[in-house]
Parts: sequence; C-alpha cells; structure tokens
Amino acid sequence: MNKVLVLGLGLQGKAVIHDLEQGELVSEIVVADMDLDATRGYLERKGYTRSRAVALDASREEQLLKLIESVGPQVTICMLPADFNYPIASAALTAGCHFVSSSYAGRVAELDADARVRGVTILPEMGMDPGIDLVLGRLAVDELDEVHGMYSYGAGLPEPDCAGDNPLHYKITWTFDGVLKAYKRPARVLRNGQEVSIPGEHIFRDEHGHSVEVAGLGLLEAYPNGDAIHFIKVFNLGSEVKDMGRFALRYPGHCRFWSVMAEMGFLDDTPMPAANGTISPRQFLVRHLTPKLQFAENERDMVVLRVTAWGIKDGRQRRVTYNLIDYRDLSTGLFAMNRTVGYTASIGARMILTGQITASGVLSPTRDVPPRELLRELKARGMKLDHRVEESEVV
Repeated sequence: MNKVLVLGLGLQGKAVIHDLEQGELVSEIVVADMDLDATRGYLERKGYTRSRAVALDASREEQLLKLIESVGPQVTICMLPADFNYPIASAALTAGCHFVSSSYAGRVAELDADARVRGVTILPEMGMDPGIDLVLGRLAVDELDEVHGMYSYGAGLPEPDCAGDNPLHYKITWTFDGVLKAYKRPARVLRNGQEVSIPGEHIFRDEHGHSVEVAGLGLLEAYPNGDAIHFIKVFNLGSEVKDMGRFALRYPGHCRFWSVMAEMGFLDDTPMPAANGTISPRQFLVRHLTPKLQFAENERDMVVLRVTAWGIKDGRQRRVTYNLIDYRDLSTGLFAMNRTVGYTASIGARMILTGQITASGVLSPTRDVPPRELLRELKARGMKLDHRVEESEVV
C-alpha cells in the first residue's frame, strides 16, 4: 500500500493531489494544511476518494516529525513556501521517509550524507522552474560534444486574450508575495566568459535583459532570474562555456515598470508606519494588487519553457532548443503553473514509488530523473513539447 503525505493545499498542492488521485499507484493521500476545515471541504467538493485532511502548523517544527511518523508515508511532498523546505526534509529524513519538493535545494543539500547512509531519497527542484527546465537542459547539453553557451527561459503568463485588462498584462498563478520577492532576487550570469553579478534592484534594467520571440506571443522581455553560474557545475560543463543565463519572460513593458518600482523601494520588506500599525512596501503591493490580478473562471494562463544550448557536435556548430508550453485546464480549474509545478512533483514521487528513481541522498533532476520518462509523463498530461536542432558551418 503506497501512502503519500502532501504538505500544503495551495495552488500547486491542489495539482499534486489531483495527479496522485489518478491511477492505482497511490492508495492513500494525506493532505496536511493549517486550515483543516477548508482542506476537508475542498477534498469533498472534488470527490477525491483516497485523500484525507489533517491539521498542521508547519512553523512548529516539533509537529513535523510527529505528523510524518504518525502518517507513515513512503513519500512526503512539500508544497509549502521555500522557507519550510529544510525543516520538512530533515523531519522526513529522521522518519526514514523519501522527500520531494519543487523548491531550490538550498540548505537541503546539507542532508546528502545522512540521506545516503539512511537510504533515503531527497528530491528538491522537482517543479517547473527549477525542475522541467533542468531536465530539458540536461537533454540539450547531452546533444553537444562541447558546450559554449546555455540559456533557459521560464514564463507564467495570462493568455493574450485575457492579458490586456490590466496595465501590467499579468495575473497571479502562485503567491504574489513570492512573485515580488523574486523581483528583487540578485542574479548572476556569464557573458562572453565574464561573470556578471546583478543586484536585485537592477535585474529589470535594460542592460541586463533582451527580447525573445515566442510563436503565438511575439516578442517577450527576458530578465535575469537567479544564479545561472551555479548551474555550470550542476551540468558538469567545462571551461569552454562562455555564456550562461537563466531568465524569466514577461509581456513588453513589464520590466520598465518593475525597474522603477524596485529602485523606488516598493519591493522592500522593511516595515513602515501605517494608519493601523506597520506594513512593508512589498506587503502593501501584495494586499493592494492581489485582488486586481485574478483570473476569471473562463480565463487561461500559460507556461512557456525554453532551453537553448549551443556549441560543437561532430565538428560542426550546433544549437539545440527544447520548448514546453502548457495551458490552464478549465475542466479542473488547474492553472498551467499549478500543473507544471505540481504534476512534476507528483511524477517525481511516482518515480520513487515505482523504482524508476532509486538513488539515495540529495538528488537533482539534472542527473537523477530519467529525462525521457519525465517528458513522456508530461505529454500524457497534455503538455506540448518540441525539439529543434540548427546547424551551421564546420569549425
């Protein structure tokens, strides 16, 4: 009997549960969330037959181990904010339970040695970005004998038909607080062999971005998204690499607006005096804009992922590109962002349960997730993938 514990019934957690309910592999899904009544009500409305709700305040770390030990799952999936990743992974390891999350590894990497000793699989970064993009990157670089550069792009956008009813051309498919935190995250890229560090307040500046043509969408703006230099080592690339970047994509005008907002301090999280206490500029934006950036029930979002690697293959210059696109499923209500993050985490858990992933320690999608099998599973869930190779002269 396979039992899975899912922590967090947010937008992505709902996709995890929906996917785990399909098929016969998982016999019981225990869903832990702070709001027990709301969680029970949601599971009942959806008619899920193998899911049950339990209460959890994840900020109380002593509850985590007790919950995992009492439930006894084979796999725990964390769909809570990234700050909870380490304590939950640590509790799962103590309980001898495998662990999957969509968050960056961060401190979780420190658990590698203990997880190897205990025979426990810990699989972070198993979402959309990071996650699917890392698997596509692995496939792209493996098609080259020598890698000279690699760019990856991720976008969560409203479809063009519903993007124009607010000046930002943007709507929310994950926590807006998380979006705004990412809008002030420092970045590192490699340009012409030189490492470039970009302060969080400057990621939207013109000199750090460029435009990307996406079929059906036209030109989108690309701005740096986190630490690309780190992934040179992750992909085991050599000194031949001269360009490395990770970027997010938005509709035109987005970067100019948020560049001004960032440099004027509207993304700061330092509390300031307000009428009824204190509030940070970022939290003010979260409260003010969240109601204005919601999707209607009949509106769809879309996720666009693109990974491009270039270099040498058989003495010729070659550029390899993988694209993935997904749309909201109006029959389930799940956004493309929910699907690409939550379904990927669910597939990771399924691969552990079926023995497709058997290694212990802190794993990475770049080396430990069977890439073709993952793409096959994503396609089976309705996601569209394409692969393109362009060649040029002999070098």
